[in-house]
Amino acid sequence: MGPGRRGPGGRGARVRRQVAPGTWEVHARVERFVEPVVLLLLSERPMHGYELLERVPVLLRDERRLDLGNLYRLLRSLEEEGIVDSEWDDGLPGPAKRVYRLTDAGRALLGRWAEALRDARGVLDAFIDRIERGGEVNS
Repeated sequence: MGPGRRGPGGRGARVRRQVAPGTWEVHARVERFVEPVVLLLLSERPMHGYELLERVPVLLRDERRLDLGNLYRLLRSLEEEGIVDSEWDDGLPGPAKRVYRLTDAGRALLGRWAEALRDARGVLDAFIDRIERGGEVNS
């Protein structure tokens, strides 16, 4: 099975598909980028889950809605690791909502994400530069 193909039963990441002979639709997938996006948003101010659910796709420039269950699993995991903490807030309209905030450990982790993403940006920039130079071998 070639790259970009789905595995048995349709599982697996689909990153490209042929839409016409010689024409491809390609998606640079950023699913694992949700964690640093959540950390960044919480570094700006505490938020409840539904607010994060609305804001994460905007920052990812992804019109698809984030799965609520996956978001709450991520938040629970981050809380278990001491990266975020939370408390119930009944001062907002409607039923009480759990509000999440970044801890000092979370701020440190966000800094490490920034370093890792700067490194990744360097790799991506070099890749794109090489494409734009016509795939030169001298790099």
